[in-house]
Amino acid sequence: MSRLTHVDQSGRARMVDVSDKDVTARAARARGHVICKSETLEQVRAGRAPKGSVVRTAELAGIMAAKRTAELIPLCHPLPLTGADVSIELDDDLPGFRATADVRTNAVTGVEMEALTAVSIACLTLFDMLKAIDRTMIIGGIEVMSKTGGKSGSWSRE
Repeated sequence: MSRLTHVDQSGRARMVDVSDKDVTARAARARGHVICKSETLEQVRAGRAPKGSVVRTAELAGIMAAKRTAELIPLCHPLPLTGADVSIELDDDLPGFRATADVRTNAVTGVEMEALTAVSIACLTLFDMLKAIDRTMIIGGIEVMSKTGGKSGSWSRE
């Protein structure tokens, strides 16, 4: 790519004009993780986290965030999502949580930003709900794993 699409020739930010693009089925998957103390993970597993069902709340927060991505990311197109799923798994090997988001639409632009936003907010929600018992948590590994649809076709990290 020879130039940034969100910047015009004079360096001003602009929203990319996608009005001539075809509507296609598009999907994206993103992932991220939260590393915490083993004791924190055990409290969540046992249902003893001070703020209740942190995993289910974080999953819901991620879905809600995917739907509002255009309000959070400047120049991001608002998209009619046809599906959004966020799942969080407990992982003793981290120790911590692995979050995955799958987002779908039929639109003229992709949903990578929505998937990344969903994972980011899910991880931030875990942090917020658990910070009273573990201030050492680390959020990381947020990345797009795959995307399908559009002119550039499919792409997968794996």
